[in-house]
Amino acid sequence: MTSDYRSMFDLSGKVVFAAGGAGAIGAELALAAAYFGANIAIADVSVDACASVAGEIAKTGVATMSVAIDVLRPESVDAAVSAVEAELGPIDVLINSVGTHIEQPAEEVTLEAWDTVLDINLRGAFVLSQAVARAMIAGGRGGSHLHITSVRSALGIRRGYAAYVSSKGGLGLLIKQLASEWAKYDIRVNGIAPTFTRTPLVDDYLNDPEFLQALVARIPLGRVCETSDLTGLAVYLASDASSFMTGQNIFVDGGVTATQ
Repeated sequence: MTSDYRSMFDLSGKVVFAAGGAGAIGAELALAAAYFGANIAIADVSVDACASVAGEIAKTGVATMSVAIDVLRPESVDAAVSAVEAELGPIDVLINSVGTHIEQPAEEVTLEAWDTVLDINLRGAFVLSQAVARAMIAGGRGGSHLHITSVRSALGIRRGYAAYVSSKGGLGLLIKQLASEWAKYDIRVNGIAPTFTRTPLVDDYLNDPEFLQALVARIPLGRVCETSDLTGLAVYLASDASSFMTGQNIFVDGGVTATQ
């Protein structure tokens, strides 16, 4: 039993590898981890975008760096992991918010679109987790892997999301499998599954009053998810406060899954 519960959430000195960290969700989660003391590596396809986010995070006083990655190329991910460990030290936390979506009616989904979404969302998540886990295992230490999934990992939708829901559903089960296999190394693997989240990528949807009204009507709390709604859970899962939690895909959905 501890008398200092605040320290359970302290990330001071830990190294966070934020894949997809130049995006709205990844950047927000990385910034939250920085405020709790973590040193941050921002990794994404554009090194310039990474550098911009890393520069903002550096204002909190933690060590930061930026690195380009392509999750479709395992050698790129391996090189990024090596670069981060060489500059910041051993990686303690992986935050994976890499993802994409191509909307097409199921009867019209092309195999090119299917492969793109599955390769980035599911194969990419595995490549990232595998590369970081290998480094953790080689270093004889544990750590935490956190993947952004989706409420659609458990629910279908009456839109052209066949590839997307398949990738996120697969990721939800992959989280359980990796958690099961890597528990012996003290590597925890969990997921955060938000509902529709406000980011620049979905401005066109949210600027459509009819779409927004229908969306909010399905959410018991009566609003869309903000990136800030994900930060508390992310810090918890990255920290020692969640040391007995692994293999979970936790819904942050305003009550959507409670009603369906």
